[in-house]
Amino acid sequence: MEPLYAQNEEEVLMNIIISNSSGKPIYEQITAQIKGMIMNGALKPGDPLPSMRLLAKELRISVITTKRAYEELERDGFISTIVGKGSFVREADREFVREEKLKAVENHLQAAVEEARQCGMEKEEVVEILNMLFEEI
Repeated sequence: MEPLYAQNEEEVLMNIIISNSSGKPIYEQITAQIKGMIMNGALKPGDPLPSMRLLAKELRISVITTKRAYEELERDGFISTIVGKGSFVREADREFVREEKLKAVENHLQAAVEEARQCGMEKEEVVEILNMLFEEI
C-alpha cells in the first residue's frame, strides 16, 4: 500500500499495511503498526495522525474500524485526540515505553524457548547462546 499523503505540511506520512490473511482484526493491525512507529521514533511526540476518515479512505476500510484503533491508542496512552483539531502522538511515558519493550522481548524469548524445546535443546544451551549474543553486542 502507498504511504498516506499528508493533507497539509504538518501531517505525517504513514505506511500502514493491512493483511486480510493475518487472522488479526484490522483495528489491531492498525494499532500495532502505529504503536510500532511511535516506539521506534518514526512518529514523534506532537506529530499529527491522519484523520480517521482519511485513514479509512486510504486503507479502504470503515471509519468505525479506524475510530476503534484510535480509541485503543488513546486508551493505551500513545495518542491524544482534540475535538476539531485531530489526533496527535503523546509525549512518551518512559516507564510505559519500557514496559511495552519488555513485553516484546518476552514474546521473542518465548518463541525462542519454544523453538529450542522443539529441537531438544537444554536450558543451559539456550542460556549459553544468549550469553554469547550479549557479548557480541
